[in-house]
Amino acid sequence: MGTMSHSSTFLLPNLPTDNGPALTYALVILNQRLPRFTPLLWDHATHVHVCADGGANMVFDELPRFFPHDDPSDILTRYKPYAIKGDMDSIRTDVLDFYRVLGTKIIDESHDQDTTDLHKCVTYIRELLNPEYPNLCILATGALGGRFDHEMGNINVICRFPPMLIILLSDDCLIQLLPSTHHHKIHIQSSIEGPHCGLIPIGTAAGRTTTTGLKWNLDKTEMRFSGLVSTYNIVKENIVTMQSDLLWTISLKKKNEGCILQMTQMKSQILLDESWLVNMEDCNINERKGSLVQLLVERDRLKIVPNGV
Repeated sequence: MGTMSHSSTFLLPNLPTDNGPALTYALVILNQRLPRFTPLLWDHATHVHVCADGGANMVFDELPRFFPHDDPSDILTRYKPYAIKGDMDSIRTDVLDFYRVLGTKIIDESHDQDTTDLHKCVTYIRELLNPEYPNLCILATGALGGRFDHEMGNINVICRFPPMLIILLSDDCLIQLLPSTHHHKIHIQSSIEGPHCGLIPIGTAAGRTTTTGLKWNLDKTEMRFSGLVSTYNIVKENIVTMQSDLLWTISLKKKNEGCILQMTQMKSQILLDESWLVNMEDCNINERKGSLVQLLVERDRLKIVPNGV
C-alpha cells in the first residue's frame, strides 16, 4: 500500500519546490464569504478558477475589499474567473452580465438538479485538467459555513471523488478526505494551522485506525457515529500519520490575518519593485526577503511604505 503526503503549503505565499512532485491547483469559489487568504489561493491556482453559481457574487462584491488602495475595476478584471458553472439560481443578473462581457465561460446546468454546484464544478475541472495534470488538487472556498445541509452536500462531494484531492476551506479550518487505499503522512505547517484537529469517520465505520503525531493517538481503534469520534484532538508533532477512510480537519490560525492580507496586497512590489521598502525594527530585510513566511509572523512590527515617505 502506497503513502500519500499532504501539506497546507498552498496557504503560504511561496509554494515550496523541494517536496516531491508539484501539485497543480484549481480553485472553486462557492456562495459564502471569501476567506481572508482567497487572493493567495487564486495566485496559486494558475490554471483555472471556477465560480459555482453565486460564488461569482462573492468575487464581484468582496475581492476588491482585499485591495483597498486599488481601483475596484482593476481588481475585478485581474481576478476574472475562467468559468461560472451551476444551476444559475443564485448569481445576480448584473454579475452574470459583467463577467460575460469580460469573456468568462458561462455554463448553465439548470437542467441538472441531482448534483450540487460544487459537484458540477469538480466534474468540469476534472474533465478540463485531470488527463494533463494528474497531480491535481482542487481548493474550494465557501464550502463550509452557512446552512448545514449545504456543508453536508459539499462533504458528500469529496467522498464521491475519492481518488481526487479536494480540500474544503473556510476562515476557520480545512477538511479533506483521507481514503483507506493509502497510508497518509500529513506535514503540519505550524505557522498557519493547528493545533486543533479532528478525525471523523464518514459513511461507514473506520475500523482499526492507527495514528501518530497527535496528543490522543489511536491504536487500531474503530470509530463510528454513535461511537468514538476523534474530535477536539491536538497536533503534537510536525508529521501526523494515519490510515483509514476518514475526514481530516485542522484549524487555521488567524493571528497573522492582517499581515497575510498586507503581504498579499504588496507581495509583487516587495519582490519586484525596488521603489518599495520594507522597514522592520531589529530586522535585516536582506536576510528576510527570501522568506515571506518569516515576514508574516512579524505582524506587529511590519510596516510597508513607499520609498520617500
